[in-house]
Amino acid sequence: MRLIIAEDSTLLREGLVRLLAEEGHEVVAAFGDARTLPEAVEKHAPDVVVVDIRMPPTHTDEGLRAALEIRERRPSTGVLVLSQHVERRYATQLLAGGAEGIGYLLKDRVAQVGEFLDALERIHAGSTVIDPDVVRQLVGRSSHTDLLDRLTPRERDVLEVLAQGHTNAGIADRLHLSLSAVEKHLNTVFDKLDLPRTAAHNRRILAVLRHLEA
Repeated sequence: MRLIIAEDSTLLREGLVRLLAEEGHEVVAAFGDARTLPEAVEKHAPDVVVVDIRMPPTHTDEGLRAALEIRERRPSTGVLVLSQHVERRYATQLLAGGAEGIGYLLKDRVAQVGEFLDALERIHAGSTVIDPDVVRQLVGRSSHTDLLDRLTPRERDVLEVLAQGHTNAGIADRLHLSLSAVEKHLNTVFDKLDLPRTAAHNRRILAVLRHLEA
């Protein structure tokens, strides 16, 4: 996998470069700011870009804006955005243009090397990866608590794992359910949340997150 990393923390940036190289990936460029990131993506055509949301010079949303520009220019490029804290509006902005090949992880998740590497592989494959803590906060703070109250505890579990970007098989594995049970729970969840049924996995994730965020 070919990657570009944009992270202003030298320690984290160099650590990621070393880790990815050891795992057999190629980091074609690494930056401490996001200003030249879109141009670097055009030049190097990476498979996935890893970028911090808050970058110099203002440490506000430079990384996010660069990520959105990259997705507009090259929709096929995977983007993994890192954040120190849960930024609900940033997560929504990132997903608004389409959820395929998109990831949003808290920086603490990077320390869990296996999960981080798995997230990169899934993004490269076109899946959506959303940090479980982000999903829990979106679900817990939703203004549509009346709709969420319709769900059983098990249906809430299924919704959370779905929103993290897992396939039906992944949900079944994590919750120790059969595939048929997962499909049944998902149909019930969509009905109770008044969400349209669709065969597109990533669109379902985006619909759930948008609905919970509305």
